Amino acid sequence: MVDIHCHILPGIDDGSESWATTAAMCRMAAADGIRHIVATPHCDDRFDYDREHFTDMLATLSEVANGKLTFSIGCDFHMSPDNIQEAMADPRRFAIGETQYMMVEFDHNGIPPNAGGQLLALVSRGMVPIITHPERNAYLMRKPEAVLRFVNAGCLVQVTANAFTGRWGPKSQKAAELLLKKNAVHIVATDAHDVTLRPPVLSEVRARIAALAGAELADALVTHNPAAVVAGRSVPPLPGKG
Repeated sequence: MVDIHCHILPGIDDGSESWATTAAMCRMAAADGIRHIVATPHCDDRFDYDREHFTDMLATLSEVANGKLTFSIGCDFHMSPDNIQEAMADPRRFAIGETQYMMVEFDHNGIPPNAGGQLLALVSRGMVPIITHPERNAYLMRKPEAVLRFVNAGCLVQVTANAFTGRWGPKSQKAAELLLKKNAVHIVATDAHDVTLRPPVLSEVRARIAALAGAELADALVTHNPAAVVAGRSVPPLPGKG
């Protein structure tokens, strides 16, 4: 399996607090069957995004993982005016590795009034925005049709793994399942921050989605589609939806 959203680099945001925690996260992920992780530090008003430094940290991360995992760099890009201005000037700075894919998050309480235009602006610069955890956004939980519009505009959608298993409450779980039913989930990722409350585990959601929609779709969401993103390939149509 491939996890494209993980706060595994230590001491730089609200994710892992230390290399010891990072090592434990690596062991847990490898034991769960995850083989590649995209390290996605926050890029927002609270946390500075130093891509060069974070990329350099991947070498130590690989050593800590004892060869059981491979890694690439990305970021958890917050949709703010300053960030959008920087991204329009140099969008690849915020991409997953050297690909065209870019993780984009909204504030948990709502979305900007011009969110659609901002996403289209990123698309115009050759990027494919991946909207992260819409099932945890207060506005998008009420207005899932907005997520569908973003998909029609060329975006992909990443849902948090443990939203499907109830970690974020019944409203988020219902929203995640509705997006799945509407064919508006392309990737499921851990958004892991530690080994207890928000662990790097995908096997549970794989089983849950297989029960809801079949093993083929479950494998697409946790393995094949995120692997395509990391490789910079086009994400194929969802199984049975081509």
